[in-house]
Amino acid sequence: MAGNGNADETTGLAGVLTPFGHRLTARVYFADTDFSGVVYHARYLEFFERGRSDFLRLAGVHHTELADGIHGEKLVWVVKRMEIDFRAPARIDDILTIDTRTEKISGARIHMAQEIRRGEDLLVEAKVEAAIIGSSGRPRRFPAEWVAAFSPKN
Repeated sequence: MAGNGNADETTGLAGVLTPFGHRLTARVYFADTDFSGVVYHARYLEFFERGRSDFLRLAGVHHTELADGIHGEKLVWVVKRMEIDFRAPARIDDILTIDTRTEKISGARIHMAQEIRRGEDLLVEAKVEAAIIGSSGRPRRFPAEWVAAFSPKN
């Protein structure tokens, strides 16, 4: 297992894989809010990032292993494009659900859809286009095993 903790210490921290992709639960803290008491708009990017990163982790793709070059060279994930719709605000102490699903994988790019909900209420949704790049900064194709790992399990 990657990381410093044992399984008992980290169980549940990364959310869960679901038939559609991944689900993560997070609490809104004071540091996430602005002077008006609602979540600052840029913090939603961080919630989405946690959802994507934990989806990768549970699918067997670890940032530290990519940086160590286990696929022949050092690889990193980059967000190429993101489209966000803010529908309603989250507030301090809200419990949020971040859902992430893969819409399409082609070559070196992955297209994901993400939603943040409070209970049944949709607060924010995003469309994300991400890629992996090598140390040269050029895109790299997804390893075949990743395509299966990120595909919905319907």
